[in-house]
Amino acid sequence: MRRTGRRDTAPELALRRELHRRGLRYLVDATPPGTNRRRRADLVFRGARVAVFVDGCFWHSCPVHVHRPRANAAWWQVKLGSITARDRDTDARLTQAGWHVVRVWEHEDVVAAADRVHGVVHARRPAAGRNAVRSRAAG
Repeated sequence: MRRTGRRDTAPELALRRELHRRGLRYLVDATPPGTNRRRRADLVFRGARVAVFVDGCFWHSCPVHVHRPRANAAWWQVKLGSITARDRDTDARLTQAGWHVVRVWEHEDVVAAADRVHGVVHARRPAAGRNAVRSRAAG
């Protein structure tokens, strides 16, 4: 478990590259302002108040790729259940603080996930920020 990386996983890097290619800028592995400092999002868009989490299928109990270890099954059930409960609590706390949470599974198509994130960020961006991006793209 110690070898499992907290950040810069292959799915996260792919999503970051695609979002950066689209002109979006973000903070990496950051705590959204106004929330618990121990709850870190993989990507944070401060102006739009969007927090993106790239969840691994095993650790976050993906409904498509669910895999329960047979060895020490009771311990793993509690462990994985607590991670899922923490995810739901994080979502609730961020929503209560005015943030929009986007969860992306590691197996999702990168372009489709980037489309979803880009749409949310664009819709929630302040009007001045949207105009600034358009004027830079046109120029």
